Amino acid sequence: MAGSVNKVILIGNLGRDPETRRMNSGDPVVSFSLATTESWRDKASGERKDRTEWHNIVIFNENLGRIAEQYCKKGSKVYLEGQLQTREYTDKDGNQRKVTEIVLQRFRGELTLLDSRGGRGEGEERGYEEPGFGRSSPMERAPQRSSERSEGRRPAGAGAGRAADIIDDDIPF
Repeated sequence: MAGSVNKVILIGNLGRDPETRRMNSGDPVVSFSLATTESWRDKASGERKDRTEWHNIVIFNENLGRIAEQYCKKGSKVYLEGQLQTREYTDKDGNQRKVTEIVLQRFRGELTLLDSRGGRGEGEERGYEEPGFGRSSPMERAPQRSSERSEGRRPAGAGAGRAADIIDDDIPF
């Protein structure tokens, strides 16, 4: 194989509020834990079972870190793309430790908020398209109802702020 890929895609809920630290250079580093839960029904008992995995997330991208600081809190649902990295360090007691993290690098990575603007779990997704805030996600677009498509209307709040929304379709030329 000529190359390799190190890409992690997760959708989950924050286990704690994002925490910001500064490196010696002054650049911010934002970190938080993310829970992903797998659910299934046990064939033998018919009982519903869950398994939760916890992931350590580290954001070196200043703009994505700012978004995480401002808009994410414990329980927020997010979509993210990053890379798997393992590092070693010495703890307070002098023991060598290893930790594996999902890292969103300075010029790579994606973070999309999946909660509604008003709170958690109301179903409206948000992505960020502004330059420097990561790539947009196809999940950010709210589906139109068939009546809105036929009348040429957009649902309230769908794609607000995009250039296509500013252009008026009733221009006579």
